[in-house]
Amino acid sequence: MLALTDEDDLALAHELAARADVLIENMRPGGMLRFGLDHDTVRAGNPGIGYASISGFGTTEQAASLAGYDLMVQGISGLMSLTGDPDGPAYRAGMPVCDVLAGLHATVGILAALNRRHETGVGQRIEVDLLSSTLSGLVNHTSAVVASDVTPFRMGNAHPSLFPYEPLPTADGEILVIAGNDRQFAELCEVLGLLGVARDERFATNEDRTAQRAALLTLLLEALATRTTAEWFDLLRANGLPGGPVNTVREGVAFAASVGLHPVIEAGDGDAAVPSIRNPITLSDSPRPTATRRPGSGSTRTSCPPGSRRPGD
Repeated sequence: MLALTDEDDLALAHELAARADVLIENMRPGGMLRFGLDHDTVRAGNPGIGYASISGFGTTEQAASLAGYDLMVQGISGLMSLTGDPDGPAYRAGMPVCDVLAGLHATVGILAALNRRHETGVGQRIEVDLLSSTLSGLVNHTSAVVASDVTPFRMGNAHPSLFPYEPLPTADGEILVIAGNDRQFAELCEVLGLLGVARDERFATNEDRTAQRAALLTLLLEALATRTTAEWFDLLRANGLPGGPVNTVREGVAFAASVGLHPVIEAGDGDAAVPSIRNPITLSDSPRPTATRRPGSGSTRTSCPPGSRRPGD
């Protein structure tokens, strides 16, 4: 890690920028200028560089005074207005979704710029901001605004145009109940022992089911109350139907391991090695990291983030 306010570190940063393929910065707009590491200066000495700038709200004069924080963007973008119970307060997502989306978009932009450099020999600047990334990530919600002039609103776990498509209570917990089309609904009814419901004209199409969701919900709840979440999940899987439990994060990691995704790898060697979640991208001709420790086994040298618990806490 370099401290750009230190003369020696700054000199090293300039040396790196002069021969790098990619430079990524996320200072406020103009922040790199005072270190002589702004795009125009760096590119003058390294015309092939891909220079990626990640900001909160872009680089315009109007956005210059805005700090870029994930929570801030979740609120301003409208994302929080969609999260929570219909009659309750808005909630932030449980992970820094705006930061993650911006990072992923920046990666795509960098790769596109590098690919273009293979053709031209010249690099370019890549600009990504948290707000634009989040608006893009809101997909059907932002599309509804700009294409249909409607304002989406939060519906808890319900889906505005699909039913059933939400967690519902079982004998001992909750299970995600999903019918993405009419065929799946008919098969779901068979698994739930609701053959008459599948033939009921009130629920013949998804549009009908969405309009009659209150009546259908009552029938689904009665059926689901007869078995546990694990039992229903086994039945859904056996019949190739979507759905599943609402897991803890620990249970989610363990489930990924159970289906052969090898989610945990060792980062580092020897005593310095720590368990980590592997990169989710698998390339056919590149070696794939292998898991060397099953979730929950052995000791760990990582700390718990705020709001989390170790087993037994």
